[in-house]
Amino acid sequence: MDCPCNSGEDYDRCCGPVIRGERLAASAVELMRSRYSAYALGHIDWIHDSQSPDGRQFIDRQATEQWSKRAEWQGLEILEIREGGPDDAEGFVEFKARYTLGGEAITHHEIASFRKEDGKWYFVDGIEMKPRPWKRVEPKLGANDPCSCGSGKKYKKCHGRPGTALARAPLP
Repeated sequence: MDCPCNSGEDYDRCCGPVIRGERLAASAVELMRSRYSAYALGHIDWIHDSQSPDGRQFIDRQATEQWSKRAEWQGLEILEIREGGPDDAEGFVEFKARYTLGGEAITHHEIASFRKEDGKWYFVDGIEMKPRPWKRVEPKLGANDPCSCGSGKKYKKCHGRPGTALARAPLP
């Protein structure tokens, strides 16, 4: 089976051994990948165990498990890695996790922080990156402006009225 973390590796060579406790994650990004795979496969114990000990009290296991199982996991994209290598004590991974929930496609964009304690990497916290608000480039058409269809009428008297498209439809 391909690993859910999108590494291109087989699960049993990538995240599987880390999740099963057969070996430690060598870096913050490897721990990040294993956590995504754990969400995708419903391994909630790994989500709990890979959380920093001081943050475990904030995990709602039941809600996390329900969300993990209801979501359809689409993939993980690693955007940037800052520190978090074998010789570092902390690291940061910017990523996008894509999933579908209730028919809605969702992209979760986050900068996650990790800390190494006694040679073992832990997830500490994450900052969700909100998308920038959409800004209109062209000026907004006002009610008293000429209609954009070219009729010469004011927008409010032409296409600005509710139901005008149906009212203007030619009869059979």
